[in-house]
Amino acid sequence: MAVRAYWKGSLKLSLVSCPVLLYPASTSAEKTRFHMINKETGNRLKQQMVDAETGDVVESDQKGRGSAHSRARRATHRPSKKAHRSAARARKAN
Repeated sequence: MAVRAYWKGSLKLSLVSCPVLLYPASTSAEKTRFHMINKETGNRLKQQMVDAETGDVVESDQKGRGSAHSRARRATHRPSKKAHRSAARARKAN
């Protein structure tokens, strides 16, 4: 993917005008990403969501967002269809 300028303009000095393009100092291709590993075996670690009450592992399609108003009452958040579609597109792009 080609790097695009953040800003385009011109620098004017008396009678001379020079075009100026401002580019980012780094790209996403140059970023270093690290994985969590087991120090003893060198194997990569996975994170799992676990149900606090039952201790069972929760699959990704069963996860949702919510907040605890009180111990007995919990409110769940249902994202809009538009937010769901944009999240799905973002997952496909990666």
